[in-house]
Amino acid sequence: MATLPVSGDDFELITLALQSRSSDTYKLEIDRNRIRGRTDGREAVRQAVYLILNVERYAYPIYSRNYGIELADLAGKPKDYAMSEMKRRITQALTQDERITGVDQWEFILNRNKVLVSFTVHTVFGELEGITEEVAI
Repeated sequence: MATLPVSGDDFELITLALQSRSSDTYKLEIDRNRIRGRTDGREAVRQAVYLILNVERYAYPIYSRNYGIELADLAGKPKDYAMSEMKRRITQALTQDERITGVDQWEFILNRNKVLVSFTVHTVFGELEGITEEVAI
């Protein structure tokens, strides 16, 4: 028979157990277009970041209105505006996931009609460095 938590230490263990359980998911092999096995922890969050950045918000009714990112409307906008909006929108989209605590270390590479942005994502499982996104402007 399970007992109720009686101290702060018990609550911390329950919180840790809930956090680790919430990251368990199917493993996407994106380069092979298949799902194989399961993943957890930092790799599960890396996969979540990839999915969030590749779903245009509001475009697919199957997703919540809080899921995905709005980047399509940046096409044709001035580069300075687009870069500042990319930073804001990426941060806002990713921090919807409770496992992600912040985004920083931004780097932008400008091409003729594209911006390549790279950044670091801070998670409850550690840092994800070298995350990149390319946006047509």
